[in-house]
Amino acid sequence: MRLVFAGTPDVALASLDALLASSHEVAAVLTRPDARAGRGRRTAASAVAERAREAGLPLLQPATPREPAFLEELAALAPDACPVVAYGALVPRAALDVPRLGWVNLHFSLLPAWRGAAPVQRALTAGDDVTGASVFQLEEDLDTGPVYGTLTEPVGARDTAGDLLERLAVHGAQLLVRVLDAMEAGTALAVPQPADGVSLAPKLTVEEARVDWTAPATVVDRRVRGCTPEPGAWTTFRGERLKLSPVLPVAGENPGPGRVVVEKRRVLVGTGDGPVELGPVQAAGKRAMPAVDWARGVRPGEDEELR
Repeated sequence: MRLVFAGTPDVALASLDALLASSHEVAAVLTRPDARAGRGRRTAASAVAERAREAGLPLLQPATPREPAFLEELAALAPDACPVVAYGALVPRAALDVPRLGWVNLHFSLLPAWRGAAPVQRALTAGDDVTGASVFQLEEDLDTGPVYGTLTEPVGARDTAGDLLERLAVHGAQLLVRVLDAMEAGTALAVPQPADGVSLAPKLTVEEARVDWTAPATVVDRRVRGCTPEPGAWTTFRGERLKLSPVLPVAGENPGPGRVVVEKRRVLVGTGDGPVELGPVQAAGKRAMPAVDWARGVRPGEDEELR
């Protein structure tokens, strides 16, 4: 089939690569416009834009897919279908109607669970043991279309959102190709999503990524892993922000929520029901370092807390 692929971040690369290696023709790539990023705020292309240029593919980067010029370009390309992975903008009806088989979205949850921009992060912070990916027919409403296929993925005890998303991206790419193969063969079947089990996954805010040390250790652990690498879990020490990498719940006496205990080879912090061991931390304006090195430098007092 003739395809126009839509995607923007790194997580979409596995699907683009899988489609380029498939029997289908990727006629063009749709991605978000170049944007300012990093400390220098330099304009940078998306990961998908860079890969498309490397492959010599025509690149479409409208400010919004509602632009008449983009709609004309899309119609001229005459795609059979438009596979989507984390494109990052709502697709209007005028664009949805262009490909004869519609737009097919790879979403990283078992729909109807975790509809929205951050399904993997929300699944982790909620403590889900199993998650997965779904390929569904894109509609104007948020992740509501009928589902062509799914896969499941166990959530590891130490998985971060980045770890889990990386696996889902690879396995989901294979699922996406299988669905498109079935669509070409006329054997694909889209099943409406059930009305029960709907949950929403809005993007995690920076404030949500702040650790609440009064929560149980397992909740703190899940929150930090769910916010790694983005938006990045954090706390404060002496009024300054401290970025956290994953923590580890450990057995032992609980020193109290947020209370810091420095040992020879580890740094513990109390939570609502038990201590956690800090992983590497990063103070504002500093490089990331092992927690024991950070503690050696700041010398927390007996009663000092992370807040």
